[in-house]
Amino acid sequence: MPAGGAAWDERSREWLTGAVAHAGAAAAAHTDAGVAGSGAAGPAHAAPADAGAGSGGSRTAPVRRGSADPVKTLLHRHRELCERAVDPLEIAAGLEAHGVTDRTAARFRHRDVFSLAEELYARVPREGAPHTRPVPGRGPRVRPGWVLLTLLPGALAAAALAGLRLTHGQFRPPAAAVGLLAVAAAARAALRHGPLAAGPGAVPWRTAAGTRAWTLWLLGYALLGDGLLAAVVAGGPDDLPTGATDGPWPMTAAPALALTLACAPAAWCAHLLAAGARRRLAGSRGLEDFTSAARPLLAGVLVLFLGALTGLLALCGTALRESAAYPQGVALGALLLLARLLVVHRRRHAPALVLGAAAVAEAAALALLLAARLPGCAFLGVPVQALVDTWGPAAVPTLACGAAALILLVHALRTLTRASAHATAGAPE
Repeated sequence: MPAGGAAWDERSREWLTGAVAHAGAAAAAHTDAGVAGSGAAGPAHAAPADAGAGSGGSRTAPVRRGSADPVKTLLHRHRELCERAVDPLEIAAGLEAHGVTDRTAARFRHRDVFSLAEELYARVPREGAPHTRPVPGRGPRVRPGWVLLTLLPGALAAAALAGLRLTHGQFRPPAAAVGLLAVAAAARAALRHGPLAAGPGAVPWRTAAGTRAWTLWLLGYALLGDGLLAAVVAGGPDDLPTGATDGPWPMTAAPALALTLACAPAAWCAHLLAAGARRRLAGSRGLEDFTSAARPLLAGVLVLFLGALTGLLALCGTALRESAAYPQGVALGALLLLARLLVVHRRRHAPALVLGAAAVAEAAALALLLAARLPGCAFLGVPVQALVDTWGPAAVPTLACGAAALILLVHALRTLTRASAHATAGAPE
């Protein structure tokens, strides 16, 4: 047992490496020699030995640390990770998540973390049939179930918009409510299965609820925010939104429809990232090697998604005969994709904070314009008013979501390019 309060100390490490056993044998030999010599030398020669032991001296033979097996210590410390892993790649990713680098692997007499993981995998005893090692480079499979689920939100959103265009008067609010509920249920199903499903691990309730709330706000602002901001600048709004593009509170349907249709390309991009990272993980011989190969992969996946989203924005703008809203649509799409990729790979706190900051920025713009109507508070709305006069109402969501997406991109380039982000076992939150 450790001598102190820590779970690991020098004495327990020596016990694992067999040093205590060697020291005990040397101590036993010394004791036998002392007993044999006490009959000839008498009690006078025993007192100095006892005094030396009591003063902290040791008569045992020094233990050669070079003869101990350092990998055995590491195996004991990460035994659960090594037993659950189905191949050495997962052990390498899990070791990196726990702070083991290529320099650390050199102290265990290995050239890199990957060769150290191969030895750990070979040393772990497995009862019964051994695990089937997957073919290197084989990533997650494409399943028809999640492919159809990712197409469902866009199809239901198109049907809901068609219902709003075809209904009038008192039938429009119930049609809008039913359409929103159907799209929300379909989006939830698409995010719970397939490549967009969150990684395993306990999620704090506040973090999960906050992420959902901020995402709903951002999507709602993409649908109604520009119209509300324009109405506030003009001195309104004078009435509730009617769902029409020419109403007192106009609705911008093209970016909202394009974002729901973009669930399918987002799922494919997440699948390509997972499969590509798996192939690069299998072909890498060091953590820095994998990071260098994963960065262009992540950038390529993001560019591919933004290209698909731009095409969907153009298609929806043409079909609905309204502005495609490219700046705010692309910025919001990049933000939502990066946030979801981080959540998929068990990085949940940063997306919640950044999504919340973007939503607060959009809400603050509206609040400042409304507060500027109070006596003596006209100066509060000057920055937002100048921004809207120069670039239009779309400047507020574009700047808020664009800055948030840039922050998440920097964070993703640091976290999603690590081997531990793509491990299925042993990676902490």
